[in-house]
Amino acid sequence: MPLEDGDPARWRGQQVNGEVSGTPHPRGTGDTPPRGTPAPDGSRTEAMAEDWEPGPALGDRDITPGGVLQRAGQEPGRREEALMAELSELVQKVVKSSSWWERHGVDISILACSFLLLPAGFLCLRSAQAIPFLAGVLTLGVVHHTLTVKGSHLASHNALTESKSWGKVWAIFFIELCSAFTAEQATYNHVKIHHGYTNVIGLGDSSTWKLPFLNRYIYMFIAPLAVPIITPLVALDLLRNVEWKAALRTLCCMFLGLYCHYWLLLHVSGFQSPWSALLCMLLTRSLLAHPYIHVNIFQHIGLPMFAADRKPKRIHLMSLGVLNLPRNALLDWSFGHSLISCHVEHHLFPSLSDNMCLKIKPIVSQYLKQKKLPYNEDTYASRLRLFLRRYEELMVHAPPITELVGIQ
Repeated sequence: MPLEDGDPARWRGQQVNGEVSGTPHPRGTGDTPPRGTPAPDGSRTEAMAEDWEPGPALGDRDITPGGVLQRAGQEPGRREEALMAELSELVQKVVKSSSWWERHGVDISILACSFLLLPAGFLCLRSAQAIPFLAGVLTLGVVHHTLTVKGSHLASHNALTESKSWGKVWAIFFIELCSAFTAEQATYNHVKIHHGYTNVIGLGDSSTWKLPFLNRYIYMFIAPLAVPIITPLVALDLLRNVEWKAALRTLCCMFLGLYCHYWLLLHVSGFQSPWSALLCMLLTRSLLAHPYIHVNIFQHIGLPMFAADRKPKRIHLMSLGVLNLPRNALLDWSFGHSLISCHVEHHLFPSLSDNMCLKIKPIVSQYLKQKKLPYNEDTYASRLRLFLRRYEELMVHAPPITELVGIQ
């Protein structure tokens, strides 16, 4: 039930430090529906979140404060779309005035630099001295996460290039060859489900990250070490949902990527036994697994969650259910701005690159605050303390559902 302009946004229950308390609601299974399954409510806007791209700009008169809202008038159900349309116009202006270097070049350069650091990392591992050896582990660990997290994430959203054909190639390279996962399922589960139904219980509520049989300390500090082992195993299970040609391609790419890493450790880094090489693979591939797991749960779980048939419109869904963390040099490089300090911007405009999300961040934050919409921000340490303190409620029990009484 939309309120008149100027009324505060309210929802049943209270939100304190990112927590929502209210009437418990049975949580969905968290299983993603098969590819092609229509949205529960038939909402094309949320289901096709990835399809946003810069369009023709309206005249200056159309993007003056309140311009779109005035066109929408007071018609029920259109105010939310008008807010998103107005914000989109502001972002489109920035995108159209940006160079190729800003739109794609910066992030491509980061990925290219990571490739160039690979030889140095493998050669450092040849040293019998501790400092060069640890430098090699650190280098390969950072490079691995830059390619598998930042590269795969940008490729899944086709944010590395404006060509869909090349976007498919980069998705196979980064997701399957580098990350040992399946491109089709990664793109579908992340782009169509998680982005289309952010914090919608049973669909995009991040329940795939929950392991309720583990206690808080094992989950937060020990289980992440198993990510390099679990990832290809999950991918193999998901291959049942793709065509046999795609499954065969994925198997070949996964094997090639893992074997190349293993072969280089034996023949370039000089490891004497297969077990020592495999242990080094595990070490480098799990170097940043802790922040990887933490970031994925910190930025959504504990924020308002909704039933599929009562979720708010897109701009409210993203502003309520997404959180930004502060900038961090290591994580910005390895994971990308869109996963750290610009996650709200990324969920609103998912086809933009990391650098462009950073560029539009002042516009998005100012607009949401001006319209009195939530713009969630918190520190890494604060979220870590929250999850350790409220682990049972947030990660084990069914999440409380947020029933919106009214939205501005």
